[in-house]
Amino acid sequence: MSFLLSLSRLIDWINERVGRGVLWLVLIAVVISAGNALVRKLFNTSSNALLEIQWYLFAAIFMLAAGYTFLRNEHVRIDVVTSHLSPRGQNIVDIIGILFFLMPMVGLVLWLSWSPFMLSFKSGEMSANAGGLIRWPVKLLLPAGMALLFLQAISELIKRIAFLAGHIPNPLDKRKGPSAEEELAASIKAQKQGEAK
Repeated sequence: MSFLLSLSRLIDWINERVGRGVLWLVLIAVVISAGNALVRKLFNTSSNALLEIQWYLFAAIFMLAAGYTFLRNEHVRIDVVTSHLSPRGQNIVDIIGILFFLMPMVGLVLWLSWSPFMLSFKSGEMSANAGGLIRWPVKLLLPAGMALLFLQAISELIKRIAFLAGHIPNPLDKRKGPSAEEELAASIKAQKQGEAK
């Protein structure tokens, strides 16, 4: 079990780092969106590349943060039934959900999304819009996001089993501490203070 828990910690570390990186993509997407809207209103011009990079960033935010969201136990849940169960019962329901629903669905989407990415990559597919961007990077986001989510599903499965075996505290307990938005604000503040010195 100690090897599996070490593997779980490694997966958690990977998704934690990816999630923290994705927080910055939110800020970049907002700045690009605001700048593009401002240029469009003031100068009556726009760029297809800027519009498409916004879509790419939004896709990256949602796809790459799926594993991070699962790690943080912030994904959508329907607690009508499970809220009445004991912690042990809740973890058993999660194990069933991970094994029979999440992992097969994520595995299928990962498998189905790989061929379109490879076709786009090999052909050097470009946007049909004038001045648009190359397409394969955005098509890579789906299998990459699914791979991160699948890894996190393995980690969460290990943690649920370890809890049932009495090795760790309940992984379903919400983390206490700053929210993702508060972490981003603190990171920006720390960076500004570092630049001021």
